[in-house]
Amino acid sequence: MKKTLLTLFAMCVSVNIANAQATGGFEGPSANQPNAITVKEALNLNDEAKVVLKGNITNSLGDEKYTFKDASGEVIVEIDDEDWRGVKVTPENQVEIIGEVDKDFNEATTIDVDVVTVK
Repeated sequence: MKKTLLTLFAMCVSVNIANAQATGGFEGPSANQPNAITVKEALNLNDEAKVVLKGNITNSLGDEKYTFKDASGEVIVEIDDEDWRGVKVTPENQVEIIGEVDKDFNEATTIDVDVVTVK
């Protein structure tokens, strides 16, 4: 009896693990995601405003900070190591970043990035 229950339990766990690995989700536009704007427009927004920017990450400044540039200008973006999610980017790659404006007293406005996608 114990052997049968143990076998049944192992089968249930295996099926649940397989289902969890096979699940996916929607990847695409969302009603809650703002349209892409320019760096110039983002710099004029309020602190913590959600933004989507399209352009290029041109260089690393160290300490998880990078220069991001589009046709309207450039801004420093902060991308935490875990927010790269395995994406590899060169200055030649056009990227889309999703994040929020970060305005600190007596400091330049930056963008705190949540997601980086190569376009």
